[in-house]
Amino acid sequence: MIRVLLIEDDPMVQEVNRQFIERIEGFKIVGIAGNGYEGIKMIKKLKPDLIFIDIFMPAQDGLETIHQIRKEAITVDIITITAATDMETIRNVLQNGAFDYIMKPFKFERIKKSLENYRSFRNQLHSKANLTQQDLDQIRFEKEDYESSNLELPKGLNEVTFKKIMNYLNDQKLPLSAEEVAEKVGLARVTARRYLDYLAKSGHIFIDIQYGGVGRPINRYITKG
Repeated sequence: MIRVLLIEDDPMVQEVNRQFIERIEGFKIVGIAGNGYEGIKMIKKLKPDLIFIDIFMPAQDGLETIHQIRKEAITVDIITITAATDMETIRNVLQNGAFDYIMKPFKFERIKKSLENYRSFRNQLHSKANLTQQDLDQIRFEKEDYESSNLELPKGLNEVTFKKIMNYLNDQKLPLSAEEVAEKVGLARVTARRYLDYLAKSGHIFIDIQYGGVGRPINRYITKG
């Protein structure tokens, strides 16, 4: 379970953020702070994995809070949700290591996408004691590769479902059958098998053929990472 602390002064936005985040499997809100000063105290007390922080707040704003987190070397990841759209603020936040920068107003799908990417990042980063250059490049750039590439998929397959299946498989450590993928991703079994067969043929994933007792062998699928 990924533990999240919200730092936001607007009670309405606090509630929207809380509902959005807790709709996504694997994330739990452990606290809510109304400004950066309160946020720092709660970070030190609750030790969350991730904070969602606004920029414009009373008492201590988001930028000052992020600078304090980095100055004191507090171990926590950061996603900023703010109405600030100026380049100076964006650059400042990203230079201080924020995982993502989300602009208000936002929709649930944008939060969902950010948290799914973050979860995949954590799973890959924590799966090995030491990383090769290839491992690091995959963690840093794999997300962008899937989002920015113009995929030439066969007729009947779409990019949204392709990414959904890949994001799910990237979070798994053991090979899964088409039935298991279909159930977890929310697809018909035959549809999931079409995508999985294409992903295997195109080199995105591996097929692990498992032989049991009586009956046909079962194809199970796993990502290359």
